[in-house]
Amino acid sequence: MGRMGPGRRGTPLASWTVVTVAALLLAACGDDDAADKDESTPRAEGAFVTVDDDEVDRFTITTSAPGSESTSALAGETSLSVDSTWQWQLQGDLDSSFEVDVYDVDLFETSAALVDELHADSRIVICYFSAGSYEGWRPDADGYAAADLGRALDGFEDERWLDVRSGSVREVNEGRLDRAVELGCDGAEPDNVDGYVNDTGFDLTYDHQLAFNRQLADAAHDRGLLVGLKNDLDQIPDLVDAFDFAVNEQCHEHDECNLNEPFIDAGKPVFNAEYADEFVDDPDSMCAASFELRLRTLVLPLDLDGSFRISCDDR
Repeated sequence: MGRMGPGRRGTPLASWTVVTVAALLLAACGDDDAADKDESTPRAEGAFVTVDDDEVDRFTITTSAPGSESTSALAGETSLSVDSTWQWQLQGDLDSSFEVDVYDVDLFETSAALVDELHADSRIVICYFSAGSYEGWRPDADGYAAADLGRALDGFEDERWLDVRSGSVREVNEGRLDRAVELGCDGAEPDNVDGYVNDTGFDLTYDHQLAFNRQLADAAHDRGLLVGLKNDLDQIPDLVDAFDFAVNEQCHEHDECNLNEPFIDAGKPVFNAEYADEFVDDPDSMCAASFELRLRTLVLPLDLDGSFRISCDDR
């Protein structure tokens, strides 16, 4: 079964991506010399940033290359803003009835027909997979080398951390992005991209993780996909320009939601999920804090199985 890892700290292949951001953003994807580049500097193959001086609140992804016919989402443009609403379900029969802008679903547990159904309802479809952990039940799990597998994830004993420096790890993830394109997903949510602050069994550094996460973002953009940064709060200042949205777990529970502000300031949504019983019982004060920060917050079951849903947008 598809499900999430803990992931929190201690369109066709020929498509291209044009990101229009309504405020001053760096055009480079975190290169060391980014400050020396102008607004049209390539971020990834076939992708660039254009800039104007209006207030940041929305950016647009254009998924059709010149002369090609897009098979992505809303066939042409996929628009996200800080106020985009979402639903997140990774297990069980998907409830597609919610009137939201974005559905975040499991890459392996979702059919192309279901993606088409969501598109018919004008939903943007984000496809989840674990980029930084080994899940032995996935159909491509034999693509990893034995040396890639590290320690078990805390609380998820059937998953193991991966050595993100490994070429085979990157190849598996690129294959998963190809699968996302084949399914018709509009974007990807790679999970467990903060191994460097966890007990992985590998000597991973901040720079190792940064390079891996930037490579994931570039590979997604090369395929015409949106891509979200999952948790990894400490690296947000270095990665906000490389990612199109953020997915955060439990920032209210751990009093760290303000660390997501660079995404909001860039006009990019932060999709937040909380699991604590206190928020299930009484979400009002937490939702008020989310509204103030402009986070899109859901209170969900830890298994993300659709068994209940509390949305701050409905309060």
